[in-house]
Amino acid sequence: MPLDFTKHFVAVPTKFKLRNNTGYSWNVMVKLMNGRVILDQGWATYAAVHQIKIGYMVTFKLFTPDTLKVIIFDGDGIEVVNKCGKHDEAFAAKD
Repeated sequence: MPLDFTKHFVAVPTKFKLRNNTGYSWNVMVKLMNGRVILDQGWATYAAVHQIKIGYMVTFKLFTPDTLKVIIFDGDGIEVVNKCGKHDEAFAAKD
């Protein structure tokens, strides 16, 4: 994300909740790198679980100061609705 994105914040949060179109939330860590806000730890897993592919477009809308509404569009421009079934698997407590 461009550094101009940070003008919406008193201070850039160290993590965001990503909220998708089915109401699930996912935490990702944030860092500043080379003049950009980078979604870091947690983003790769989010992208894998939500099956974001090359050619997809992902939009972010500031929902609350620490929450981004995420909308994913496939290569044809159709909104992807993920029930996020793998969400629980990704964060299941392991014994």
